[in-house]
Amino acid sequence: MDYHFTAEDFQRIRSLIHRHAGIALSEAKREMVYSRLSRRLRALGLATFGEYLARLERDRDEWDAFVNALTTNFTTFFREAHHFDVLRRHLRTRQGRPIRIWCAAAATGEEPYSIAITACETFERLDPPVEILASDIDSHALAIAATGRYDNDRTRSLSTERKQRYFVADGEGLRVRDELKRLVRFRRINLMDAHWPVPTPLAALFCRNVMIYFDKATQRRLLERFRPLLGADGLYFAGHAESLLHASDLFQPLGHTVYRPAP
Repeated sequence: MDYHFTAEDFQRIRSLIHRHAGIALSEAKREMVYSRLSRRLRALGLATFGEYLARLERDRDEWDAFVNALTTNFTTFFREAHHFDVLRRHLRTRQGRPIRIWCAAAATGEEPYSIAITACETFERLDPPVEILASDIDSHALAIAATGRYDNDRTRSLSTERKQRYFVADGEGLRVRDELKRLVRFRRINLMDAHWPVPTPLAALFCRNVMIYFDKATQRRLLERFRPLLGADGLYFAGHAESLLHASDLFQPLGHTVYRPAP
C-alpha cells in the first residue's frame, strides 16, 4: 500500500526527530523516512501520515518505535580497527587506576564487545579491570546487543582465534561468552537528555559515526558536555568522517580521529 506523503509531513517529522533526538535529516532523506515510517503506518493500520503524527502526539509509547525507525545501526566488530590498537596502548598506561569506558552509540553491540575483547587481550584475562557502559537511543538495537548473539555473517570479520576464545556456538550463529557480557552494561540513553547516568572520570569515550547525524550546533553542545566526563588523559574516539576542527578549544587531535581534552 502506498501512502500520500506531503512536504508538510516530512518537515514535521524532521522537526520532531531533531527536537527529540538531535538528528538533522536532510532533504535527501525523504525517501528513507517514507520507507521506514510507512512500515509503522502499515503495522498500526493507519491510512495517512497525518494520522500517524496525530498518534505520535498522544501516544508516548510510539516514540520509541518512531526513533528506532529513523536511526541507523550499521556496525561491525572492530570497525575502524586502528582505534582498537590505540585503545590497547592506552589501557596499558591505565593499570592500577579505574578504567571506565563509555560507548555512546552501542547499536547492536559489536562495538562495546570489541572494546571488551581488546581489554581482555590487553590484560590477558577474561576479567580485566574495565567497566564498559554501552548506550544507544534505539531500544530495539540494545535488546539485540544485550543477547550477545550474532548470525555467522555478523561475525565474519573476526579471526578464528577470537571466535573460539570469546564466543560459543548458538544454533546457526555465535553468542558472546558470559565473561565478556559481564564487562558490558547496556542502558538506553538519549544524548539529548539533560542528564546522563555515566560514571566518571572516563578513560575513553567512543562516540563514532553519530555526530554526522547532528547539525553543528548540536555537535558543539555534545562535545562541551563530553569533555568534562573524560579524565585529563582520557581519549575521545570519533568516526572516520567526523572532524573536531570546529571544537579545537575542547579537544586536541592525536591522529586517526582520536582526541584528548584540550588543556
